Amino acid sequence: MIKKLSIAIPIILAVCILTHSYVYAWGFFAHRKINHLAVYTIPSPLIGFYKKHIGFVTEHATDPDKRRGVLVDEAPKHYLDYDHFDKTKSRGVVPKYWKDAVEKYTEDTLMAYGILPWNLEWTYNKLVQAFKYKNVDRILKYSSDIGHYIGDASVPLHTTENYNGGMTNQRGIHGFWESRLPELHSDEYDFFTGKAKYVDEKLDYFWELVYTSHSYVDSVLLIEKRLTKTFPSDQKYSFDTRGKQNMRVYSKEFSKAYHDALDGMVEDRMRLAIISVGSIWYSAWVDAGKPDMNTILDKELSEEYKLEIEAFEKKYQQSDKILGREHDH
Repeated sequence: MIKKLSIAIPIILAVCILTHSYVYAWGFFAHRKINHLAVYTIPSPLIGFYKKHIGFVTEHATDPDKRRGVLVDEAPKHYLDYDHFDKTKSRGVVPKYWKDAVEKYTEDTLMAYGILPWNLEWTYNKLVQAFKYKNVDRILKYSSDIGHYIGDASVPLHTTENYNGGMTNQRGIHGFWESRLPELHSDEYDFFTGKAKYVDEKLDYFWELVYTSHSYVDSVLLIEKRLTKTFPSDQKYSFDTRGKQNMRVYSKEFSKAYHDALDGMVEDRMRLAIISVGSIWYSAWVDAGKPDMNTILDKELSEEYKLEIEAFEKKYQQSDKILGREHDH
């Protein structure tokens, strides 16, 4: 009995640590990769500004997930449980505009089941204003943020109540699809997406990301369930070292089998996220009147913003749980 407990306790602790500090949305690794590669899609003359600050938009691509450990109202910005409102996958059941959606469902209901497309629109408008005023701090903040949220909108499991497989006895699939698979296989992906383009109807564009992601939900779940039935049960999981912890993860063999069965889905969604982020950054600059970014190319982050970042990071490090709806991987 003592021997069993000595094995079980480190595993339980490892899972707790994993939930808070490692697996979020696409995973820290993938979110940073998406923002990083999006920089190279931007046309001239805007690309010079983003290349200079590529380190910032890459590192801070994960800030919205970190805020889930600090701000109680952050979590709903990352998802929309579309199937809560409609089981038939019909488009347009949820009103496109925020005011109409609130009138139909109430704000409390929307906050409970996600506000992702509207949050994208609000963040976009803030980015446009930041460009208009040539505010380097805010341009970088909202560029990093909207890159993250676009990444979330490109993920099927951010559009369903069954976001972590709890309804189908597949708990853990959230982190599996979004983090484990990209980490193991992204070196195989073709990330050349071409140049970003101007987006005319932003809210329609954001909704399209949600709709197309939602169309993959059944495949994400059914393929994993079908594979589990045929895969040797003692080979589905393995242990991996994360820092000083040994953690149970999906084995490389099971991960490869699932990744192959998905037939390029993860790669396609990452590619879509990359070109979408670049296109939205570029569109915000155009909508701001194409300000001359050369005039602020030498401008660094303000000391005030650096202190803001430092204070936020300290709060995040001190937080011990995810506020709002958890993704208990």
